[in-house]
Amino acid sequence: MKRSFLIFFVSLLVLVMGFTQVGFAQLAEDTPREKTVIADVLGGRARSPNKFNAFVTTGITSDRGIQQLMLEPLWTIEPATGEVINSLAAEGPIYNEDFTQMTVKLREGCYWSDGVPITADDVIYGIEMAMKYPGMAYHDQLNLYVDKVYKTDDYTVVFELKEPNGRFHTNFLDRWGAWRPSPKHIFEKVEDPLAFDFNPPISSGPYVLKDFDQAGYWTLWERREDWDKTPTGILYGMPQPEYVLFYYYGDATNKVIAQANHNLDSADLTLEAFRALLEQNKYSRGYRREYPWVVNIDPCMTGLMFNNDVPPYDLKDVRWALTLAIDIVDYIGIAFDGAAPMGVLHIPPMPVYQKWYYEPMEEWLKNFALDIEINGEPFKPYDPEAPFRLVEYAKERGYTVPEDPKEIKEAFGPGWWKYAPDVAEQLLLRNGFTRDDADGKWILPDGAPWKINILTSTNPAQPQHRNALAAAQQWRNFGIDVTVNTNEAVNDMVYRGNFEVGTNWPAMEPWGGHPDLYRTVSVFHSKYYKPIDEIAVSANGAPSRWKDPRMDKVIEGMERVDWDSEENLKLGMEGLKILVEEMPTIPTFGYPGVLAWDEYYWTNWPGAENPYVIPYHHWPNLKYMLPFLEPTGNK
Repeated sequence: MKRSFLIFFVSLLVLVMGFTQVGFAQLAEDTPREKTVIADVLGGRARSPNKFNAFVTTGITSDRGIQQLMLEPLWTIEPATGEVINSLAAEGPIYNEDFTQMTVKLREGCYWSDGVPITADDVIYGIEMAMKYPGMAYHDQLNLYVDKVYKTDDYTVVFELKEPNGRFHTNFLDRWGAWRPSPKHIFEKVEDPLAFDFNPPISSGPYVLKDFDQAGYWTLWERREDWDKTPTGILYGMPQPEYVLFYYYGDATNKVIAQANHNLDSADLTLEAFRALLEQNKYSRGYRREYPWVVNIDPCMTGLMFNNDVPPYDLKDVRWALTLAIDIVDYIGIAFDGAAPMGVLHIPPMPVYQKWYYEPMEEWLKNFALDIEINGEPFKPYDPEAPFRLVEYAKERGYTVPEDPKEIKEAFGPGWWKYAPDVAEQLLLRNGFTRDDADGKWILPDGAPWKINILTSTNPAQPQHRNALAAAQQWRNFGIDVTVNTNEAVNDMVYRGNFEVGTNWPAMEPWGGHPDLYRTVSVFHSKYYKPIDEIAVSANGAPSRWKDPRMDKVIEGMERVDWDSEENLKLGMEGLKILVEEMPTIPTFGYPGVLAWDEYYWTNWPGAENPYVIPYHHWPNLKYMLPFLEPTGNK
């Protein structure tokens, strides 16, 4: 009934609004639609639209084209193909034998968009600037490890490290975020780089800024005339769209209307909105052409983040109680109508990670027990049958699902935690919580009613937002008053610890195409800990403000071994076990990217039948997709 109503409602809106919608023609009369790709902005409306300084930690909406089109990193991870792309670097990092020195060979022939060559001077100046100013991106990481940085020629940079670190290069490996070179000839003339807007920006990527909305809703980029002097052009050829417009349409209904009117080529949607769109636009498609439609190669693990410096979330029993109060089948049903793969580890249940970690750790998960007894036996919370219960949910919804257990685990995940509200109750009672006799609501140990505020994104299509809605319902069912707060400043608030429960990722995402988990666990090192009101080193994992000396040892061990070694794999498993035991954050399901592509103007999108690149328009890899899009000739 709900689905039918949405389809009817959207149909009515499309009919009424037609092409009276404030569309592309009104936005840019001198920009031909058939030469333009229009993409959604996952991060929401830009709160500081004049700011293009992506070299600071706050105030930036990077997925309005800054990271996708304007900037090139040294290296880029590509999960779809399982490779590391040498972007501004000409080859991979070169370490000495004890990992105390790293050499970077830069790609020659790359230029800033104002015609100045990109050289070692840009890298060195940018590193020294980041180390000098707190608030610059990677300030903490670089100061921890860099003793000195210098060049041996114009295209060779040498880092002398304070201590061995075989993962130092990962600070420069772009996977939605990395340290990226900035133009020395611009920033050396700036008095305060933290306050500098960098507007108009100078690009190292294949597009330059053409125009933007002062209210923050849209940003328009134009292909550089010298696109062949960028890593994108050198590696893949000319990007086919002459223009790329990032437009924040707001809620899913607006995006459905926009794509139905061919004013949005690539959009993030809810499943409900996506189904409605398929009935309105014969040119629309998903990553998969059939259910479950969603992207299954996404290396993000979504979930819930506790601020471990805010009581009562500083108690492991409380964190585990809230975990066991979740029925994961109902949870995923609320969030994505069953079309998301569940996972208990702080890495996504992608096929490669199931092979590398979930399967080798399955026996440990089955035998893992909490420090509480039920009927005289230690309680073992892992439930390998959970994905099969999710299959039953999908069948009841009328979907065709696989019957083979292996295919079920690949599509729906390998397992989750038991739904055990009775055990959750015992964990809370032994920590001084009580329940109101009248309504059964939970009371904190200090006698105040327990009220949870979940801070999340304003974008209803974002898995962060969907996690918040699902968690709120689960915990309300358990007897807690829960409020979901959306805020455009969510990332700034999370960075500074101004939240109690949030929905930023429970840990930094792994690389996706490599088993190394240093990126996932390193932000939990105690040396990165920041008290509330100070800026965390990452928006994911680190804002939980959790630390453990055992994890420190794991991270330090990783830094002293090759990332391809068997020892590194074992260290990764040990780190995952510590996270399971302590549950500082709750992983729930792998990122189920619900993409809608309109094939009216452009085809050859990287769908499941041809996954030549990670398919998202909000990822930095978009620039490497654009040379392969094909215009249809429609006008």
